[in-house]
Amino acid sequence: MEQYDVTGMSCAACQAHVEKAVSKVPGVESCSVSLLTNSMGVEGSASPDDIIKAVEDAGYGASLRTPYSAAGSGSARAGSGSDQIDSDPDAAGAENHGIGSDPYAAEKEALRDKETPVLKKRLISSVLILVVLMYFSMGHSMLGLPVPAFVDNPMSLGLIEMILSLIIMFINRKFFISGTKSVLHGAPNMDTLVAMGSGVSFIWSVVVLFRMMSFAAAGDMEMAHHMLHSLYFESAAMILTLITIGKMLEAMSKGRTTDALKKLMKLAPKTADKIVDDKEVTVSIDEIAVGDVFAVRPGENIPVDGVITEGRSAVDESAMTGESIPVDKSEGDYVSAGTVNTSGYIKAMATRVGRDTTLSQIIQMVSDAAATKAPIARIADKVSAVFVPAVLVIAVITAAAWLMLGKDFGFALERAIAVLVISCPCALGLATPVAIMVGNGVGARNGILFKTSESLEMTGKVSQVALDKTGTITKGKPEVTETAEADHDAKIGLAEAAYSLEKLSEHPIAKAIVRYAEDNGIESYDVTDFRVEPGNGLSGRLKLADRDENEIFIVGGSRDFIVKYCSIGEDVLMRYSELSDQGKTCVFFAAGGKCLGMIAVSDQIKEDSRQAVSAIKDLGIRVIMLSGDHEKAAKSIAAEAGVDEAVGNVLPGEKEKVIRELSEKGRTAMVGDGINDAPALTRADIGIAIGAGTDVAIDAADVVLMNSSLMDAVRAIKLSRATVRNIHENLFWAFFYNVLLIPLAAGVYTGILGWTMNPMWGAAAMSLSSFCVCMNALRLNLIRLKGDEPVSEPDIRLYASDQGNESKAEDAEDFDDNDSDDIENDDNDSERSMIMEKVINVEGMMCEHCEATVKKALEKIDGVESAEASHEKNQAVVQLSADVPDEVLKKAIEDRDYKVTGIE
Repeated sequence: MEQYDVTGMSCAACQAHVEKAVSKVPGVESCSVSLLTNSMGVEGSASPDDIIKAVEDAGYGASLRTPYSAAGSGSARAGSGSDQIDSDPDAAGAENHGIGSDPYAAEKEALRDKETPVLKKRLISSVLILVVLMYFSMGHSMLGLPVPAFVDNPMSLGLIEMILSLIIMFINRKFFISGTKSVLHGAPNMDTLVAMGSGVSFIWSVVVLFRMMSFAAAGDMEMAHHMLHSLYFESAAMILTLITIGKMLEAMSKGRTTDALKKLMKLAPKTADKIVDDKEVTVSIDEIAVGDVFAVRPGENIPVDGVITEGRSAVDESAMTGESIPVDKSEGDYVSAGTVNTSGYIKAMATRVGRDTTLSQIIQMVSDAAATKAPIARIADKVSAVFVPAVLVIAVITAAAWLMLGKDFGFALERAIAVLVISCPCALGLATPVAIMVGNGVGARNGILFKTSESLEMTGKVSQVALDKTGTITKGKPEVTETAEADHDAKIGLAEAAYSLEKLSEHPIAKAIVRYAEDNGIESYDVTDFRVEPGNGLSGRLKLADRDENEIFIVGGSRDFIVKYCSIGEDVLMRYSELSDQGKTCVFFAAGGKCLGMIAVSDQIKEDSRQAVSAIKDLGIRVIMLSGDHEKAAKSIAAEAGVDEAVGNVLPGEKEKVIRELSEKGRTAMVGDGINDAPALTRADIGIAIGAGTDVAIDAADVVLMNSSLMDAVRAIKLSRATVRNIHENLFWAFFYNVLLIPLAAGVYTGILGWTMNPMWGAAAMSLSSFCVCMNALRLNLIRLKGDEPVSEPDIRLYASDQGNESKAEDAEDFDDNDSDDIENDDNDSERSMIMEKVINVEGMMCEHCEATVKKALEKIDGVESAEASHEKNQAVVQLSADVPDEVLKKAIEDRDYKVTGIE
């Protein structure tokens, strides 16, 4: 989406006119204009020159917004900061070094409040002149305040009022320029109404002044004095001044709605301490490339995303995740740009720089969301498109009606002017975008990112939530839950044998057993002749280092595999049956022909999952869990989590089908984190990617939860509902204001209640209407999304899973209940599957069709459980249930006319 800055807009009618003009440009697929940020987002193939010309032809100004210039590709660009101008006084942190540029200078300039300073000067000048004008027009005429003798006559007083009002009209000439241009372009706006209200008052007063002169020339000074009360010079000036007050208050409140985005931008450091030849060199942030090592001292912001190579610290990630407690970090852990190193000195290797960093992705998401339009805004757009012409017609009808009823022209004119100045299309135009912007800001501060305005609106309207099990409800990392030793006289214990054998395996279940053994101080022994039996288990020969006995042959794996080497006691088999029904994976071990027992491994439910599920249900939403486990296991987890329904035996490719069926019953949200969740996230009405998930899942989702906490899904729904409620309030008051006060201004209630409205009061009411809408939206900042509920430790490895530093993420990524490397126990006691993964580097893939071709070719090979191809990464990842030779994989791809450059 290309971003443009638009100038000259003053109300929702302007916004609608610009959108209509740009949408007609050939090649434009969609256009969304924001009155709040004076920006425009355009998608399509149209050139920027054509789009800018369309805006200018419509009577407004436009310029292509230049994104920040930090290195986006990871290449160093020394000195690029010199081309940027930092317009933000808060962004001077790097000048002390004589280097560095603000990576968000363009964005900050776009968000800078340019209106308020200008309006403030106009207002001060207008008020000073208006005070003098009011002294002559009302102070002298109505209160008898003294004036110099040489002006104490009707004509002099009238001339002074005219000159003073002309000065105020000149100071506020923008209303007249903008209003006239909009009429000439066939799209009258709010400035048209203001200009007409003030201009008609002035012109009528000039006519009255000439009539006063004629009466004075005829010697009828009494009539000339009487006609002083028919002058509306002070109204012409007061209308402009009051509208300027409202505009300034509106600009100030609009500026506050983007505070969250501005604060995120301020997190970005402009310099970094790069390690060059074992020395620290302070360089511009532009000069940090992927692979560079940088140092961060306590109290400093981390400049780019990276992985710690040396040192330990606690990192404050609250600005991005909303979690106030610093997160402990050590070697191998990820750190993100903009977070704060609170304690120790650390060194880290850059993995993502420029616009690839987590912070940049967040800023881009929030910016894009502000540039899109929520469906509910279409109501206001439709009304705004016809609002100003309708008000003009109502004003003419009002004047004509009163003249027909026998009222004098001054009374009829006053009613028409009141109609013009009290009407407020701005309140309608701002009702939705200000609430959306504030809601997005609140979400960003709490680690909840809505990609579009539509996703923010629709999240709270779901009636069903489907939750992926692994990594969403559960931790995504298996843990040992129970051990059951058999009665035996073997020379080694169960835990020792399991640890010794499993420490040589890379399988997630093996890692769980190793962690258990290390945590409990279990001793291990060397194993030789180690072998992996695909689909069954492991075997090897163990040498008891402190004993003289011969080597012991040990095996570990599924029940069916172990019974080939030993018999299993009834007590162990009974416990095995019970644990299998609970969805736990049982691994048996034997040594020297004797069964040592079994170890039960299970993916544990996250600490806050039960509470999150309960909270979702309390919102009146049905909760469904999707799992690749067999039905008994799925129902066991579902009962523990408290979900309404569990759907088991769901293969990765079947999730999308399940979501499609659920969506037919009601609006459905899908919460997931894995690659296999991407089709389901796309199919769902609202896709929600949980923070520790993969890039593919995040790209497919509508909402991204920065933390690995399901409670954030609850908060996202609550925030969405609060934002939509706020929009409804804004729209109600905007409509109610106009529906109630336009008739009052027209004098509809005069005959019934005797109520009339002075145009000056109408201008004051109109000035406050938009301000009130903005202030109501700002109330969203008072929402407290996080209470005292338990929240998992935040994990902001978002966007950082593909940089080759997965040492801390591998457990979570490797273990997925829908991947074929899981060990599952069904009613037929399925075998333990030892899945291998290979990464194939492929050249020649250009599009999604190429990806599908490579995927299909690989999955036809016996032993290939699944394959995923990416033309962007030039890679194919295959999951193998058997040892497939590299030559077979290579031939299958190259037979489709693609080139294999390596297999890892």
